Amino acid sequence: MTSAAAPQPDAPKKAPKDPWDLPDVSGLVVGVLGGTGDQGRGLAYRLARAGQKVIIGSRAAERAEQAAAEIGHRVEGAANAECARRADVVIIAVPWEGHAKTAESLREELRGKLVVDCVNPLGFDKKGAYALKPEEGSAAEQAAALLPESRVTAAFHHLSAVLLSDPEVEEIETDVMVLGEVRADCEIVQALAARIPGMRGVFAGRLRNAHQVESLVANLISVNRRYKAHAGVRLTDI
Repeated sequence: MTSAAAPQPDAPKKAPKDPWDLPDVSGLVVGVLGGTGDQGRGLAYRLARAGQKVIIGSRAAERAEQAAAEIGHRVEGAANAECARRADVVIIAVPWEGHAKTAESLREELRGKLVVDCVNPLGFDKKGAYALKPEEGSAAEQAAALLPESRVTAAFHHLSAVLLSDPEVEEIETDVMVLGEVRADCEIVQALAARIPGMRGVFAGRLRNAHQVESLVANLISVNRRYKAHAGVRLTDI
C-alpha cells in the first residue's frame, strides 16, 4: 500500500514591484533631434546639467555644434544621422511640420533604439492654440508607424522651454507623463526625467493614449498666456 504524497507548501508570493524603483540610466547617451530648437535645447541643457551625456542633432552639423557650444556641460553637436547612431536614447523634439520627414529619414539609424517623441501637433489661429489629430492618432503613433523597428515612447510634452533653458531655475516642479508599449522602456524614460531636479516620470498608459497628452499643451498655452506663467502638470495622490 502506497501512501499519498505529502502536500507541498505554497511558494511564497513575489512582492509587487515598487513603481518608483527605476533603472540607473546615468551611463546612457541621450540624443536630441531638433536640439537647436527651444524645446530640444532646453531638454539637452537640463539633462546635461544633471550629468547625462547628451548629443544634439540638427540637419546641419555646424548649427548643432554651435548650439552645443552655447549650452556647454560637455554637450556635443552633430548632424541628425550621426546623433541618432551614437545615442542610446533618442528624443524627437523637431517642429510638428518636420516630424514625419525626420523620423522617416532616420529609420535605419534609429533601428533598435529607444525613441522618445515629445512633439505636440498644434495649430494656431486668432483664437490661440488648438490640437491637431494626425491620421495615425498622435505624433507618437505616427513615429511608431514610421519606425517599426524602434521602441517608441512618448514623454516631455508639457515642459516650458523658458524654464528648461533658464540657468537661474534650480528645480522644475512638474511631472512628466510617459507612454509606451513596453513597461521597461517607459521606466528608462521615467528615470531620465527624474534626473532633472523637481521632475518625476510617471507611467501614463500606452501609445494609443498619447493624443490627449499631446493635446493638453494647447490648454497649457492658454493658461500661460492668461496668467503670464510657465505652467506644467503635477499629478496628485501618487
